[in-house]
Amino acid sequence: MRLRRKYRLVRSARKSLELKVFQDRTAQIKPNDILLISTMRNEKIRLPHFLDYYRSLGVDHFLFVDNDSTDGTLDYIAGMPDVSAWHTTASYKASKFGVDWVNWLARKYADGHWMLVVDPDELFVYPFCDTRSVRALTDWLENSNIRSFSAMLLDMYPKGRISEQPYVAGQDPLQIASWFDSGNYTIARNHQYGNLWIQGGPRARTFFADNPYKAPALNKVPLVKWSKRYAYVDSTHMMLPRGLNLVYDEWGGEKASGVLLHTKFLDTFTQKAKEELERRQHYGASIEYRAYAAAKDDELDLWCKWSEKYINWRQLEILGLMSKGNWA
Repeated sequence: MRLRRKYRLVRSARKSLELKVFQDRTAQIKPNDILLISTMRNEKIRLPHFLDYYRSLGVDHFLFVDNDSTDGTLDYIAGMPDVSAWHTTASYKASKFGVDWVNWLARKYADGHWMLVVDPDELFVYPFCDTRSVRALTDWLENSNIRSFSAMLLDMYPKGRISEQPYVAGQDPLQIASWFDSGNYTIARNHQYGNLWIQGGPRARTFFADNPYKAPALNKVPLVKWSKRYAYVDSTHMMLPRGLNLVYDEWGGEKASGVLLHTKFLDTFTQKAKEELERRQHYGASIEYRAYAAAKDDELDLWCKWSEKYINWRQLEILGLMSKGNWA
């Protein structure tokens, strides 16, 4: 495992040569700042709300990798004092789906910082997030000697066909995609890395009903007190050293955890799915996007009679999808 971790770090250094600086504000990063890293392509429409959301939680600086966007993403973030950005035309797939770029930026800029790694369609929810900043969470984690914090990816979707409700820039996507599956999930332990492997939700029942074991993984470790010795292995699903993946209580109790509200399923989804299928830059020969493309654009409706409408984090805790553990 040490060799695997070293390989990841060496690989990330080599892949860093693919990144070209667009805007470097990293000199402004203070020792106690909370950082956020995100890799994106053509997500300009999401950025106004994304930035507002995470700024309101207390993120101090954003580190973005733009993978050859054509929608004006870089023009939009230009001049923002709390955003540093890099541009690349290199292969997302050949960078281990962006993991190499994330590992490099984290190693160079996030050593000693609490760091979030999220996609532009993910909204981080944690216990007391309606009244406490993410710094309150990281302070508690630090005082509890906890280095990593898990969050289950929860697919959000609208009621009715996703093409019927247009999304506009700056809008809270939860105004449209406000429903989720509350119970159809499976959990297994990955004995090699020690992490939990979660599958299920609307993608499993709609796109992978005949082969649910091929459904996307929903387990993530998006918040970490970073060290230059650390490395993500597969997206934010698992890390090295393996101890960072032990984000659950092996003795039957509960550790604090959160949720990433995944707002992929807006009216922008079908066009983006077609684009990504053509690019073939995603995991498993783009099996996930081939499943999406097989759905009829004008009929895609993920809502069902068991769908639950999102209210707040306390609702998710009652349903067992997250926990405040012993944080009071």
